[in-house]
Amino acid sequence: MIFERSPAVIGHRGYGAGLLTPPGAASPVAENTLESMLAAAAAGLSWVEIDVTRTADDHLVLRHDPTVEGGDHIVDMPADASGLPLLTDIFDALPADIAVDVDVKTVLEDAVDAPSRRTGALLLPVLKREARRRRLLVTSFDPALLVFLRDELPDVPLGLLTWLRFPMWHAVPAAAGLNLQAIAVHTGSCGFEHPDSRLRPLEHCVDVAHQAGLDVIAWCPAAARAPDYAAAGVDAMVVNDVPGVLAALA
Repeated sequence: MIFERSPAVIGHRGYGAGLLTPPGAASPVAENTLESMLAAAAAGLSWVEIDVTRTADDHLVLRHDPTVEGGDHIVDMPADASGLPLLTDIFDALPADIAVDVDVKTVLEDAVDAPSRRTGALLLPVLKREARRRRLLVTSFDPALLVFLRDELPDVPLGLLTWLRFPMWHAVPAAAGLNLQAIAVHTGSCGFEHPDSRLRPLEHCVDVAHQAGLDVIAWCPAAARAPDYAAAGVDAMVVNDVPGVLAALA
């Protein structure tokens, strides 16, 4: 079991995607920044999700997209020029009681660069060190990255991320077959926002995943739908509306 409570509420990119103003705050906080993560913790969350990718000089920075504002690719620029937070700095500044879901964004160049420069290889020593002081979960759309970490970092739970409306009947057996600990699916795969006669009920899919030893994470449910995901038995939700989801689940 990855999460102490079910369903765990995980702040998406910290306090939520984009630029959001927490209740009572004087100014907004930007996604994937320390300020956003601290705002999530102040709202009562014990888990945050962050996006991590690599730079031209082999640093790991926080960014969801492969480009910065203006369109330059992060993997083509040094970390200093990107203006993005370093993963190591975030880990050092974030209180250790805040657990982190590290969403690893691999890059095209990982297919051809030397193994020592690939995103997983750069991330491995950071995760090994960080796992000694806080709870971690690593998720990714890249199964090769997860297999690499699975073999090198057996004590850190790993989860397969699947894309918008990716079928649960593929997602769950894929994660189980990779010997992972979690499957993280978008709400579009779950049948509430996009009804589909081919889908089994979400609670059935969750039950099968649990039988396979997987925790189920839903990403980006709306606050109004959060109780439906909780009723279906999901183990965690990665959310943009932190206060709204907390209120809906209260």
